[in-house]
Amino acid sequence: MTTLAAEDESFELYDLRVEVVCPPGKRIMCGAKEGDYFTLEGEMLKLPPGQGISIYSLSSVLPLLPAKQRVTSKNDWMTTDALIACPDPCCPSQLKIVRTGVRTFKHSETTLVPLQGSGK
Repeated sequence: MTTLAAEDESFELYDLRVEVVCPPGKRIMCGAKEGDYFTLEGEMLKLPPGQGISIYSLSSVLPLLPAKQRVTSKNDWMTTDALIACPDPCCPSQLKIVRTGVRTFKHSETTLVPLQGSGK
């Protein structure tokens, strides 16, 4: 990721892919299948056609996604930890968060709140 000048009003977020990981031979309770996934591009969550995700599984990973989209220190656990357990204690599936690319946004296109110190 690059660092852009403050006057530019641009910022960058990682695109994410969240993939289902299932241990072979284990019974999966949440309806997920190995390889199921969704992507996150900015604030837009996208599922492939014909594929769903359990709201309970989604609830376990959703709070982490905005932090995973942002640049973090190489020493931060948010940078290294990527596997999230299914919230059903009887289900051994996990969701793996993978950073896949970088997307640039402009402050003025994402909020009506002006940048501090700018006339915008």
